[in-house]
Amino acid sequence: MTKITRRQMLHRAAGSVAALPVLAVAARAATHQVSIQGFAFSPASITIAAGDTVVFTNADNAPHTATADSGAFDTGRLGRDASAQLTFSNPGTYTYFCNFHRNMKGSITVA
Repeated sequence: MTKITRRQMLHRAAGSVAALPVLAVAARAATHQVSIQGFAFSPASITIAAGDTVVFTNADNAPHTATADSGAFDTGRLGRDASAQLTFSNPGTYTYFCNFHRNMKGSITVA
């Protein structure tokens, strides 16, 4: 049996606690799907956690974009079956639209 000093035990415990926040953030990041079909985003509104990723996939024959009203992001032109993924780090609500079909709208709330 190996004997450790009180100082060694405290040092090991401090190192373990310091690693916990990093592991918690990495473990909870998720990927969310937004389908573009029938000239609509589905779901039209989603709530995600900071650090999560949203994948936009176009299932229509027509090209589409997901373009933030604020200019914070733009998937660029997505042809049929094309996808784009965006990771959201900052909390807030991001409203977006299709640059080709301005009546198509959606929102992402980052909590």
